Amino acid sequence: MEAKAHDGYSVTRPLLHGDYERQQKIYEEEVEGVTNSIAGTTSFFKTCFNGLNALSGVGILSIPYALSSGGWLSLILLLIIASSTFYTGLLIQRCMDVDPSIRSYPDIGERAFGTTGRMLVSIITNLELYLVATSFLIVEGDNLCTILPDMGINFAGLRIGGRQCFVIIVGLIILPTVWLNNLSILSYISASGVLASVIILGSVMWAGTFDGIGFQESGTLVNWKGVPTAVSLYTFCYCAHPVFPTLYTSMRNQRRFPEVLLVCFLFCTISYTSMAVFGYLMFGSKVESQVTLNLPTQNISSRVAIYTTLVNPISKYALMVTPIVNATENWLRSYYNKRSLSFVISTTLVISTVIVALALPFFGYLMSLVGSLLSVTASILFPCLFYLKISGTYKKLSFDLVIIWGIVVMGFLIGTIDQNWKSKMFAKNCWKMEQLFRRSGVNGSFPTRGGHCCTYKSLVTSAVHDSIPSLLFQFAKSNGHTKFGKEIEQEINQSSVTNPSFVSIYFSKFEI
Repeated sequence: MEAKAHDGYSVTRPLLHGDYERQQKIYEEEVEGVTNSIAGTTSFFKTCFNGLNALSGVGILSIPYALSSGGWLSLILLLIIASSTFYTGLLIQRCMDVDPSIRSYPDIGERAFGTTGRMLVSIITNLELYLVATSFLIVEGDNLCTILPDMGINFAGLRIGGRQCFVIIVGLIILPTVWLNNLSILSYISASGVLASVIILGSVMWAGTFDGIGFQESGTLVNWKGVPTAVSLYTFCYCAHPVFPTLYTSMRNQRRFPEVLLVCFLFCTISYTSMAVFGYLMFGSKVESQVTLNLPTQNISSRVAIYTTLVNPISKYALMVTPIVNATENWLRSYYNKRSLSFVISTTLVISTVIVALALPFFGYLMSLVGSLLSVTASILFPCLFYLKISGTYKKLSFDLVIIWGIVVMGFLIGTIDQNWKSKMFAKNCWKMEQLFRRSGVNGSFPTRGGHCCTYKSLVTSAVHDSIPSLLFQFAKSNGHTKFGKEIEQEINQSSVTNPSFVSIYFSKFEI
């Protein structure tokens, strides 16, 4: 016996295309009255700020490197990915329009594939958002530690290092923002993140125009070996779909959500393309994985860009964890109904991400390897598959069907290429690190930052961890490996860690 939804439609049998159209007409008459009672309070412009903040961010710094990796023709891939992810955002809205009771991404999964779909979506989207939120703390800790390397405090006889200290401080700064369980208020914080992205772009353009850098580099037309890198980084810039259902339900006028998506994707694509072109023309093949690393630090514009990058992760954190807080709150309310529930959940969530950022030394690599796979699934594959199941459009050949299946194939290719590329990069970097150890005569065991000892083999295995360069440098200096120490010191100065997802790129610059 097949299960029945509350409105009489099957949740296990696909809806026929004609059924979907008739159902849409019925809901168009009912939805206005229903949504008025459940719609949010966020205006169109405030929702645009939240959407822009979700899409724009640290990805804008890596776009020039992506273009340098793939060549000028890879900009076509950027536009294809932008168009595809915009369309999948519209598919999420169409799925939610089928039934006004759909309030979240897991609700869409349940509507399409029942309890199994709900559970799968909940695990993947919440895990992705949690990984992203934790990575923000790591990014901020690394950035601040680079700017203030001598920072550290003594507490109760314990020495808290600079990076750990900054992660805790950033967690305390972020904490009040997650208590704002209202996207209308949160939009003001999102506006600061959007402004930060604009300032970063303006600072880079200023450095190229007025600070003597210029735009003389010609670049290459296409670099086939670097296309996987470009595709991976381009996709990273457009994966914010787990937040879209929350933005949609928060809107006062939900019919304008497609306009919100259009504004957000258009603005971000223009920003990304501009940053990619200007950064590539300024530095060519020498552009770093974060374009701010190429800027001369003595210039004011460069300092503005570097310091402004600190704003983005802080402004995005609360927006990323809001769906997790809402889902947990809805689940616990059946057992524990108190007004302070949201406060307790959000506070616990921040504390847990701080602990994870401090306790797991290889979280950055885990984020880069697993996070991209989750992002592609949640932002490209799920919207297409859910819409096909709910609408039943796969029953009838149409232009939409061809487009959707094309996006599905593209999503699978991106996920496969990305995972293969990162696995090869990791293996290659491990080999390079081992060669560096052998060449410098490093053998046996040596102290790590925590005071423990480990063999060089274990450090080779963890070559992508952000603390390894400084550990190698300290060890090399203390053991008289002058040449080796200078190589590491130069690498640190040129490649301060600002995004754990791209740490492995830094090690690829060692020439063995």
